[in-house]
Amino acid sequence: MVSSSKKATKIATEQHELLEHAHRRIVQKKRLFFHLIVYLVGSLFLFVINKFLKYGEEYDWFIWAITLWTFLFVLHAINVLITKKFLGKDWERRQREKLVQLQKDRIAEIQKEIETDFPLSNINKKKS
Repeated sequence: MVSSSKKATKIATEQHELLEHAHRRIVQKKRLFFHLIVYLVGSLFLFVINKFLKYGEEYDWFIWAITLWTFLFVLHAINVLITKKFLGKDWERRQREKLVQLQKDRIAEIQKEIETDFPLSNINKKKS
């Protein structure tokens, strides 16, 4: 009976983690699409200010502002659509397991060194 409740708890925890991960991805994509809309409207606004309202008309400064903003938007899109996808939950799990295994290997190595330098049989003989 105890093992079935532990399994149910483990499954519920895994489902909860999956839902949280899905929610985080949805929020990231939602922010990216919002950024796209603000970028398009803002670029149009900068163009209108420079060309039609004649603010700084002697120089097309809006091109530089839009270019910089495009670069930032592309970075945001790469982060959400590529980096977070490849460096997501599965990658984190693999890295965590790798680090735990490295720690276990190091502990085993240290224990082996201790047993070699201070064998239990010698310690027991000194106590007698």
